[in-house]
Formats: sequence, structure tokens, C-alpha cells
Amino acid sequence: MKLALDVHFEAQEAWAAAVAFDDWVAPEPTRTFSSRIDHVEKAVRGEPDLRALPCILQLLREHGLAPAQIELIIINGPVHLDAQETPGLGRHLYHALGGVCPIIGVAKTAPAGMPEQFEVHREEETRPLIITCVGIDLGAAKARLRAMHGRKRVPTLLKLVTRLAKGAAAER
Repeated sequence: MKLALDVHFEAQEAWAAAVAFDDWVAPEPTRTFSSRIDHVEKAVRGEPDLRALPCILQLLREHGLAPAQIELIIINGPVHLDAQETPGLGRHLYHALGGVCPIIGVAKTAPAGMPEQFEVHREEETRPLIITCVGIDLGAAKARLRAMHGRKRVPTLLKLVTRLAKGAAAER
């Protein structure tokens, strides 16, 4: 099973969502998961925003999603903050899961100075997505993201997990 994860923040609360899928070209998930996090600390100015990490870990715990049963995780955000591999959310998640589950981070905007080698174009004449990863080769990560269902810039399942996280917040 592969998972795509996202976290939506609203005031001091958060909603984490995940979609499970088995095939990279799948147009729909095999399962969906969501969790409400009652209290989230504010981001610390000047430091990487890691508020999503405890939210993701809570979602995995609440739904019995053990790292050993997850083939790979895609997150909405960076694994590394730059080409020098300064740890971002994805790297911290990788370590929190014991390094057994590869992580692909997908960002819509590139940090300053990020080389083109991290860019993936899924659609001509659109801005690229920025891919960083740990536990998987960058070329393989880019190929898998390109293979994902959807003809637009952002793959269908990544759009869905973002809508699920935001939708759970709206339903409160």
C-alpha cells in the first residue's frame, strides 16, 4: 500500500488526511483516512515548519497504519529544504518511522536556489512540481510522480488528499 498524506491547519487545530492506493496510475484510492488533532503548536519563526509531523504520526497510529505495511508515503511538502539536503518535514517523518518507509515530498514552489534537477513537469507550459525524497532514488521518485493519474499539474490523488483534509476541517 502507498499513502498520500496532507495536513490542514485552522487556528490551533489540524486535520490530517491520507489516501491509500496500490497502483501509481490509480484514479481513485483504495481507502481514505482522516484524524482531528485538537491542539497544534504555532510554527516557530525562522525554523522549518514541522507542525504536521505529530499530526501525521497520530493519523498513522489511530488507523493502525504501521510503517512496515506502507510501501511509500507521498507528502504535501518538502523532504529536504534545499539541494544540500537540509532536513524538512519528510526527512523528519522518515526518521520517526524508523527509516523503513521511503518518503517523496511534493512542493508547488521551489525554495530559492533549488536546482532544476528537482523539477517535474507533468503538463507542458505549467510550472513544475518540486520533488525531494529519502529512501528512494530521485529519478525513480520523479518517474512515479509523472505516472500518477491525472492530466493536470498536480496528480488526482494528491488533489483528493488535500480536499479531504480541508473538508474534514469544514465539517467540524
